[in-house]
Amino acid sequence: MVASRCGPAPSGFDSWTIPSEWLRSQHPTMTIQHNPAQTAEVDVYPDPKESETRKRVGMISLGCPKNLVDTEIMLGELKGQGYEIISDVEQADTVIVNTCGFIDEAREESIETILEMIDLKESGSGPKEVLVAGCMVNRYGEELQAEMPEIDGFIGLDDLRDVTSLIQLQSASAPTQSAAHVVFDHQAPRLLTTSGHAYLKVAEGCNNPCTFCAIPVWRGRFRSRTIDSLVNEAQQLLDQGVVEINLLAQDTTRYGEDLGLGKHGLLRLAEALLERTSVPWLRFLYAYPTTLDHGLLELMGEEERFCSYLDMPLQHSHPAMLTAMRRGGNAERYLKQLAEARRLAPDVFLRTTFIVGFPGETEEHFEHLLDFVEEAQFDHLGAFLFSPEQDTPSSKLADRPEREVAKDRRRRLMELQSPIGHANRERLVGGTYRMLLEGMCKETDHLLEARHHGMAPEVDGRVLVNDGIAPFGQFVDVEITEAHPEDLIGRIVGPTDDPLVTVAQPVFA
Repeated sequence: MVASRCGPAPSGFDSWTIPSEWLRSQHPTMTIQHNPAQTAEVDVYPDPKESETRKRVGMISLGCPKNLVDTEIMLGELKGQGYEIISDVEQADTVIVNTCGFIDEAREESIETILEMIDLKESGSGPKEVLVAGCMVNRYGEELQAEMPEIDGFIGLDDLRDVTSLIQLQSASAPTQSAAHVVFDHQAPRLLTTSGHAYLKVAEGCNNPCTFCAIPVWRGRFRSRTIDSLVNEAQQLLDQGVVEINLLAQDTTRYGEDLGLGKHGLLRLAEALLERTSVPWLRFLYAYPTTLDHGLLELMGEEERFCSYLDMPLQHSHPAMLTAMRRGGNAERYLKQLAEARRLAPDVFLRTTFIVGFPGETEEHFEHLLDFVEEAQFDHLGAFLFSPEQDTPSSKLADRPEREVAKDRRRRLMELQSPIGHANRERLVGGTYRMLLEGMCKETDHLLEARHHGMAPEVDGRVLVNDGIAPFGQFVDVEITEAHPEDLIGRIVGPTDDPLVTVAQPVFA
């Protein structure tokens, strides 16, 4: 099984399963059934003779896109060593659960998934062994082993390329709690689980002192990959048919500081990727407000291939909350940055996330946040409840709002944002935009799904195409005809000179 499910985390997480067109290309004999609850429900029927000699491995990937890259590295190693990657855990010899340990909800999802796989193993109708990988292994490995001895092995964050050896061992002790230190580069094989777009991890770890985040405890100190390595991997991705590359790290805008590139490392990287590859769409995710390079905004306005899209998790607006969180900047500075982005790149789309219910947050603090959101007019916004994390300063802070109060504040914040986002989408109606056609609609085969440059994969909604057709993974011109609270409706109107594109029929008044 190769499936992704995500728990909440900064900058918005959503649910992943493997796109149908990718699955068809990997397993042409499979049958695919669409289900409203998920992208694709897949039944794979491997060759019985082949299955006798090749060990079958299923993978479940939980968490953020950074975790998904780790999953793809393990899959690449497995495929390279002759393992059969299958999509039905009941047919797998081994199932690997790549866990997320960011906040309570993510850990709960990871534990529930592990238990589901153990139950399936013990029923005799599923895998013979269950391995656990990822963030929870580095942070809670010993506890997992003590509480769930049915787990057959553990794969730490530094051990991704040793996955085949760990499967062959059939038993591996959990590592003691430790921070990762390895950086996987372009030499690590990857088996992509996305179609059309891919993620390119530019760095590992984090040096920021945010009081609510324990990621440095298990991901380690910030460490960047070299520009040459990233250009090399980007070209590999393009050679596999990728047309959109999304740069990410825990603090993407700090890229290159540890390499001596100063404050302009991410800008130098973006310029190198645009100059040395033909990537059609390039974007970066997870900007930190105090390390955002003004030059990146200028490049957005100058270079069409560099998507005018700014994803900058701000977490709060009130100075008391920002101080308690140890977040740099202030509301006035944030508004100036957003205004500057809109000035330099008029077609920019803005995304952020906030934490509500942080210790000490009063109604006055929250009202300040509401006023800030009203003024900022974000296109996309996510909100998460504060989760007290072990080994973080904020877990010891007093005056934490009651859970129900925090939930109500999240509801109020999202209710405020909903008409703002809807109004921003309504302004697109009647316009024609270049979009990436991604595949069939999850709910019906009568609609296609696409994204414009202001929509990052998985988190920012979709454009439902109800007229016209083109090959999936191709750019098309789409006229927006309707705007809804979450999605847009459109019709393909170009390119008219491409024989593979069928444009929508003209609409006469």
